[in-house]
Amino acid sequence: MAETEDRENLLGEYEPLHPRADGGAPKPMSAICDPSKLAHRVLVLVFMCFLGFGSYFCYDNPAALQIQVQQDMNLNTSKFMLLYAWYSWPNVILCFLGGFLLDRVFGIRLGTVIFSLFVCAGQVIFAAGALFNAFWLMEAGRFVFGIGGESLAVAQNTYAVSWFKGKELNLVFGLQLSMARLGSTVNMNIMGWVYGRVQSTLGSAGHTTLGATLMIAAVTCLFSLVCALILGFLDKRAEKILNKEQGKTGEVIKLSDVKEFSLSLWLIFIICVAYYAAIFPFIGLGQVFFIEKFNFSPAEARAVNSIVYIISAPASPILGFLVDRTGKNVVWVMCAVFATLAAHMMLAFTFWNPWIAMCLLGVSYSLLACALWPMVAFLVPEHQLGTAYGFMQSIQNLGLALIAMAAGAILDHRGYLFLEVFFCACICMALIAVVLLYLVDFLRGGDLNLSASARARLRGSSTSDSE
Repeated sequence: MAETEDRENLLGEYEPLHPRADGGAPKPMSAICDPSKLAHRVLVLVFMCFLGFGSYFCYDNPAALQIQVQQDMNLNTSKFMLLYAWYSWPNVILCFLGGFLLDRVFGIRLGTVIFSLFVCAGQVIFAAGALFNAFWLMEAGRFVFGIGGESLAVAQNTYAVSWFKGKELNLVFGLQLSMARLGSTVNMNIMGWVYGRVQSTLGSAGHTTLGATLMIAAVTCLFSLVCALILGFLDKRAEKILNKEQGKTGEVIKLSDVKEFSLSLWLIFIICVAYYAAIFPFIGLGQVFFIEKFNFSPAEARAVNSIVYIISAPASPILGFLVDRTGKNVVWVMCAVFATLAAHMMLAFTFWNPWIAMCLLGVSYSLLACALWPMVAFLVPEHQLGTAYGFMQSIQNLGLALIAMAAGAILDHRGYLFLEVFFCACICMALIAVVLLYLVDFLRGGDLNLSASARARLRGSSTSDSE
């Protein structure tokens, strides 16, 4: 019935715009132009997936060009890692404000365009800093880039919920994640080649070559901005045709809710910070590590450094389905943390082929994301979800900023072996938190570690009680 009414609205709205040549009744729109049809939503999904491509492509530009950035800008590792810290600092606050700005101030369409502009402007400023040999300008560019990057991901998810409520939503989130990982993978494997081509054109390496290379990368951000504009147009058009409201993030943030968080939730926060501290900073510094320890060529080092993202693209939806079917989230998180610790220990203390450890790291990274983040929804009521996820992302960015600076300092003064020991210590902290989470959950009834069938029965009984 709802579809029939939408169709009537659709035809009624477009009667003046589709007259027939013979003066008869208006033609029905083709499926690709009809917002109520799957073909049109697939078209929207294409632009939705590419909306964040530029942001993810440019986020790891420093990692893909680690050698070139340090040489051309005359940086030690501590200063190099500030490029990642400056990205994270604004998101310590914006994780709480991004949803509010999208819902209450800008609206999803204008907000998406504004955050895309921040991403574009940040990358251009970052590249200009290299062109003018001004590292402070590069830092400013990464700060501006960070303002747009995380909030753009929130906007992307909001568009997905607005257009694909229901059975398609999980698939859409999986496709968006895969496109994000594709952007990171392409960056890791192509930016060194782009730098080489620019160097051949200009005749020498240096900060000018680096700046030109980073400016070329900014084209991907411009492409994402175009996608934001097209998405805004298509969403506005659908609003007129289907009387559809703008999407909402659903993020209701109340800092007063923090005092009501349970011990289990705080343990999840610790796992999140400690675990990701051993992933993203490592990837940011990985290229030189593989060159120095394993005598890889720069191209080989970039390839092995990107394998975590390559595996994550197809593995995330598959492992997400596995966790959905089996439940046992705490056990899966524990397995992921154990596997990550084994991978880092292999990299630190053996000379085994690093492809083994990095493939293991890619699988465990994907598994942890699928099992850890949904547990927040098991622990807090729906009206506190926005606060819980916002706080989780906030402390994650705070931890990444501090760990990035610490990792750079450790590498400058102690070398890669001490850095790997430091990452292993972070994973051990996450492992202790997982064990404590298992014990606390067990003593309180084991709700987090239920099987999928048991959780479904519990949800059914809760629904019956509320009715």
